[in-house]
Amino acid sequence: MATKKELKDNLRNAYFGKIIEALKGMGEEVLVVKSNEIAMPVLDEAGNDEYIVVTVKVPTGSRDGEAYDGYEEQKEYERKVAEKAEKAKKAAEAKAKKIAKDKAEREAKKKEE
Repeated sequence: MATKKELKDNLRNAYFGKIIEALKGMGEEVLVVKSNEIAMPVLDEAGNDEYIVVTVKVPTGSRDGEAYDGYEEQKEYERKVAEKAEKAKKAAEAKAKKIAKDKAEREAKKKEE
């Protein structure tokens, strides 16, 4: 019987191969750079050479024995993105108020002169 590590390695390797084949099927050049990592040479919008690196892993979960939960990770990521967007919105509103206030102060100062 296979160990947990062997089972995870087999699963990772199977999907690693599927991902490589899918990308090659899309016409991409795929370079295997590590046992679980591929790199694809690409061009950015300006025509510069760049690489896209994709890592495939089967997470083991936390040390306290809690299993990895992709659905929970997605919810947490979405929460963080929404929180960041809200902070950016508030900062933009505060900046717009400050700009308006400063403009009004400059105009009032000009009228006094």
